[in-house]
Amino acid sequence: MYKLPFEEINKLFEAVSLNTALYVPVKKNDTVVYEKYSENTIYAYDELNTVKSAKDFFFPQVQDIAQFKLRGKSIEIINNEEDYESFAVFGVRACDAKSFEILDKVFLAEPADPYYKERREKGVIITAACEKPDEVCFCTAFGIKPWEPSGDVSVWISGGYIYWQANTQKGLELTGKIKDIFNACEENEIEYFKAQIKNICGKLPFGNLDLKYFKETDEKDIFSSSVWDEIYKGCLGCGTCTFVCPTCQCYDIRDFDNGKTVERFRCWDSCMYSDFTKMAHGNPRKTQKERFRQRFMHKLKYFPMNNEGIYSCVGCGRCVRSCPQKLNIVKVAEAFSHD
Repeated sequence: MYKLPFEEINKLFEAVSLNTALYVPVKKNDTVVYEKYSENTIYAYDELNTVKSAKDFFFPQVQDIAQFKLRGKSIEIINNEEDYESFAVFGVRACDAKSFEILDKVFLAEPADPYYKERREKGVIITAACEKPDEVCFCTAFGIKPWEPSGDVSVWISGGYIYWQANTQKGLELTGKIKDIFNACEENEIEYFKAQIKNICGKLPFGNLDLKYFKETDEKDIFSSSVWDEIYKGCLGCGTCTFVCPTCQCYDIRDFDNGKTVERFRCWDSCMYSDFTKMAHGNPRKTQKERFRQRFMHKLKYFPMNNEGIYSCVGCGRCVRSCPQKLNIVKVAEAFSHD
């Protein structure tokens, strides 16, 4: 483990950016977003989470795939796949770091998604422990420890220092290139800081979210429960929850004719939309209740059933904060726990 005075954090950013493109959280108006580091970048260290997760670096909201040029009866196919540069994402929270394990199970399962795979290979995740978890956070309900974030490198900001710990081979390789800027230290220097974070997490209102019903109840019984008949009614089907979610992986592929070429691109989709998975005969889920149920059944039952009990939720709290109707995974889990 290494440390550096926090006032010299730009020295760290400059060292990293000499070796790879670096993205850090910055404040833009009233939101926090990732921005490529430059000498004028101001790291939003006191903000908890970006409005969209770091998922966007590996599974972009919109991605060009190919172009088609028609010449009579012949078609020229132009591959738009990029040669991705290596990059590092700084300040990823423990919840978002866990989301990559979930996305990996989807996009790296055979046959692996080539776009996602290449970005994962070239990206370095630098996580940051949560100094002050928010009241909407509930990552601990899913076994995530915000005081010990995973990732290729973990950092802690405490007592006027930034502490740096490499966890993976990629993390060790990056550390080897910049270690001259650091001072050595012992891991026990931040044990008290970790204990403080753990104590805060123990007091969060949703930290002990009860998932027993979904763990122990048969999927058919959950699916047919009368709880869905009422809880879905406020849902607008706006899809906000899916677009801020770090683990949602649904997408659509569209073709756009610009008059000269046909452009094919991939974009995020949402199970909350009425045209999601629409086929020639129509949509298999015709009501908002069915679509609402599908989202939370997948998060809390279907995905765990097929992935060694791992939930498709990391408790980041974005859906709690963003839903205009205050319908979110916490409310669903609590509704069933009291059923």
